Amino acid sequence: MAEMGSKGVTAGKIASNVQKKLTRAQEKVLQKLGKADETKDEQFEQCVQNFNKQLTEGTRLQKDLRTYLASVKAMHEASKKLNECLQEVYEPDWPGRDEANKIAENNDLLWMDYHQKLVDQALLTMDTYLGQFPDIKSRIAKRGRKLVDYDSARHHYESLQTAKKKDEAKIAKPVSLLEKAAPQWCQGKLQAHLVAQTNLLRNQAEEELIKAQKVFEEMNVDLQEELPSLWNSRVGFYVNTFQSIAGLEENFHKEMSKLNQNLNDVLVSLEKQHGSNTFTVKAQPSDNAPAKGNKSPSPPDGSPAATPEIRVNHEPEPAGGATPGATLPKSPSQSSLPAVVVETFPATVNGTVEGGSGAGRLDLPPGFMFKVQAQHDYTATDTDELQLKAGDVVLVIPFQNPEEQDEGWLMGVKESDWNQHKELEKCRGVFPENFTERVP
Repeated sequence: MAEMGSKGVTAGKIASNVQKKLTRAQEKVLQKLGKADETKDEQFEQCVQNFNKQLTEGTRLQKDLRTYLASVKAMHEASKKLNECLQEVYEPDWPGRDEANKIAENNDLLWMDYHQKLVDQALLTMDTYLGQFPDIKSRIAKRGRKLVDYDSARHHYESLQTAKKKDEAKIAKPVSLLEKAAPQWCQGKLQAHLVAQTNLLRNQAEEELIKAQKVFEEMNVDLQEELPSLWNSRVGFYVNTFQSIAGLEENFHKEMSKLNQNLNDVLVSLEKQHGSNTFTVKAQPSDNAPAKGNKSPSPPDGSPAATPEIRVNHEPEPAGGATPGATLPKSPSQSSLPAVVVETFPATVNGTVEGGSGAGRLDLPPGFMFKVQAQHDYTATDTDELQLKAGDVVLVIPFQNPEEQDEGWLMGVKESDWNQHKELEKCRGVFPENFTERVP
């Protein structure tokens, strides 16, 4: 019997729920068709819009935070592999091996600590923050259903209230039929019964309306208080979350900087003890290429800038046509030091040779001043620059417009290109002077 009772209650609930769904569906259809009015609350609708926006933003923040944590994890693994490589190549007899291994261990621990603190202070807080949204979202949806129930009950009660004439007509019609079959004394009782039944339906509709209104208003009042409070809480949550992330990242980089400095000190010590075997890494010209302007370019290996060559001859020069090696008397005005003969290349002004003599030679480009040879590779960074390889010979020519020449730059054409094409327009370009050295 108990099982039957239980089953009966369950079946009753199912039937009641089905009836509610049908009533709500009918009410929504009538509202959409404009045959029934719908209760509106613009303030609450704005709160719901803010709620949905807040949920969307929080979900995106959670997703991006998880992506950030995955990146930290990946960087940890990459750093760990790099340190393992260093430990493998660091030979046992090299100084600082133990220090390097300890630094690698601390590096690994620092990454792990950073990742865990991000999880504890950011991700878990994020999960807690978003954990309150599903329940509120469910209650918003339930409020919507209760509002439909309230509107349906209201419309039902109003229809009964405004249908008195129709009800009287419905009552009168059966009476007229019963008049033929029922005695006169029964007709009054029958009318009273029908009136009482109609009043009962109205009373039941009124009770259902009051109940539906009470349920709706209880839920509505709670949400009207919670939604604005939740919306305002977003500011403090965002501030705390990003402050935590920024603080953790700042501390992490400070500690990592100390480890990197310690590792650098260990490697400097190793370099000092094995300095004679140090591998020199040549700087890439693209990184050291000078910007055309007032800044003078610097050659990759720090060699001095090209200057007029000075040759010093310590052999005393014979006077009066005497043959070298002849012993000559020294006059009082003569220094006891040997005579010095200085040979210089022609001076240049903004890359133009004063008194140059190569302008008229047919095998050289017009305006030819002197030759230079590239001492370093130079990668052109603009269309008006020459691409140079160490050893390339360049024929230097003047700028068509001297005002276009920047300090430290020359105009020229590679000798190989000139010999092949004999066309300045296609071959000439600018290049940094101190990447080259003059040659005879």
